[in-house]
Amino acid sequence: MGKNYRDILKKFWGYDQFRPLQEEIIHSVEDGQDTLGLLPTGGGKSITFQVPALANEGTCLVITPLIALMKDQVENLRSRNIKALAIHSGLTQREIQIAFDNCIYGNYKFLYLSPERLSTELFLLKLPHLKVSLLAIDEAHCISQWGYDFRPSYLEISKVREFLPDVPVLALTATATPQVVEDIQDQLLFKKKNVFQKSFERSNLSYVVRHTEDKEKELLKILLSVSGSAVVYVRNRKKTKEYAELLQKNGVSADYFHAGLNPKVKDQRQKSWMEGKSRVIVSTNAFGMGIDKPDVRIVVHMDSPDSLEAYFQEAGRAGRDEKRAYAILLWSPYDKQQLNRSVTVTFPELDVVKRVYEALCNHLQVALGFGENQMFDLSIGKFCKAFGFNSLTVYNSLKILERAGYLEFSEETNLPSKIMMLMNNYELDRFQESHPQLDLLIKTVLRSYTGLFIEYAAIDEEKIAQRMETTRDIVYEQLQTLSKLKVLHYIPQRKTPLVYFSQSREATHLLKFPPMVYKERLEQYRKRVDSVIEYATTSHICRSVLLLRYFGQKQKKYCGYCDVCLARKKTLLTDAKFQEIHEMIKKLLKKHSMVAEALVEAVPHPSDSVWKVLHWLEDVNLVSSNQVGEMELTESI
Repeated sequence: MGKNYRDILKKFWGYDQFRPLQEEIIHSVEDGQDTLGLLPTGGGKSITFQVPALANEGTCLVITPLIALMKDQVENLRSRNIKALAIHSGLTQREIQIAFDNCIYGNYKFLYLSPERLSTELFLLKLPHLKVSLLAIDEAHCISQWGYDFRPSYLEISKVREFLPDVPVLALTATATPQVVEDIQDQLLFKKKNVFQKSFERSNLSYVVRHTEDKEKELLKILLSVSGSAVVYVRNRKKTKEYAELLQKNGVSADYFHAGLNPKVKDQRQKSWMEGKSRVIVSTNAFGMGIDKPDVRIVVHMDSPDSLEAYFQEAGRAGRDEKRAYAILLWSPYDKQQLNRSVTVTFPELDVVKRVYEALCNHLQVALGFGENQMFDLSIGKFCKAFGFNSLTVYNSLKILERAGYLEFSEETNLPSKIMMLMNNYELDRFQESHPQLDLLIKTVLRSYTGLFIEYAAIDEEKIAQRMETTRDIVYEQLQTLSKLKVLHYIPQRKTPLVYFSQSREATHLLKFPPMVYKERLEQYRKRVDSVIEYATTSHICRSVLLLRYFGQKQKKYCGYCDVCLARKKTLLTDAKFQEIHEMIKKLLKKHSMVAEALVEAVPHPSDSVWKVLHWLEDVNLVSSNQVGEMELTESI
């Protein structure tokens, strides 16, 4: 092939070898084949498109819905002196225009795009001028209506392929059921089926479900009995702080993390945990994307996620160093109620969704027939207060409206301040001479940040103030002044979610929600919730086997380390012997119920071994004694 991918890997990432499947995926793409790579969390998905993109001329288009992850990857590439840009809904039109032009004329290797950008007039105008070498789709399950995180904007990718007929597609995801695997390839118009799939089995990871009414006590017990770095996942932001304080009071080094924190605080806490200064991070599911800490020994879920896909990804952050680690789900009857309730919360009645849409348009002053391609800040708190809505109802209604294609909703709440110079060097020199009071700020900014004349740079007003020996407020006022005088363009930090209208405001009674947007999604969600409940409440099937079965992978051998397997081991029988006796009991009881003594006698194994298996089956409620004292099956085993 003439290209040494390992040299590129070594030069930019410092690794001597690829991880399993990475090289095979790279060669598949290099051969021009559309490729779907299923690599578990921490499996190094980004390397599979970054390495071939660096080996070839042109730009790799990377589609990803996660703005935070997009920014992290761009910064990571730039830190390796690789030219990369990101375009997403948090940018102004001017920033987007400049980014596209830099990409076309500036030899950038990577252009990261959020999916809603693909249908914009500006993107379609610029696309013919981009020399695209590869189209990489991260979080590819988002394109499947059967996926747990379906996003309609992902459907635009197939249309983009029409403009790039000879460019191969590399679709990547960490988790997908067999149905989703098929659908991804269909939706992305693969020329032929081509899947590289690593087994989802994690032999070093012990999956445990602990049934408890006192989760706080159980959490402390776990963290005090197992050493090492830990992540504790909780459902809401308030709980992150409460649990972190509980752990601190009990002598466990802990911090909390959620999407609403200041970016500096988030970076500091993440760094502290990554370096081992803080042992436990208590977080919402906002934590973990793109974080690769190999020595996490424990992941505890205080609350149950609403899908096994989400659970598998979050639990999979433990034990990436291949050493023994634990993924523990704390479960109580309340969790089952919460999951069942989440179905009605996640799918508000369509009349409610329509009322939210109408109120939103009125709140943002978007008239009928207007608003297309416009972006607005949205304070959900203020909106809910003004119209008497519950915040979860609003959030989930916006997600349904997004799936129906009426708007895009971005939860990015902490976009940094940015600036770009509008004057050239000559004009700037003359301006500084005539405005000496602004000279120090201009010099400080130019010394602190590079590339200001060709692209927007994220800035930190606090650091600028320190270098100028002044206050942040003065820096802010002077930047506003320079912006008004057209010396530079200043975009102050934004701290609210964004709503982008994909189409003009529609009359409420004309809003349409096709089955795949609402009814079928609701049914799929119900099935996912039921799968989580089954996982948490089943006590006779190995946890690893249950998870792998959900993802369409067969594993006949029990893991030996989950709570179910450890309970079986107490019988002191080998897995093979236990399974053999188990099957014989099942076969006999399927014919008719039997008195326990007769049943034990009918199984051709030592009676003490048969009694052990029978008692275990009773303990996990798979067999029970009927009214006449005979043993019978309680359910299919």
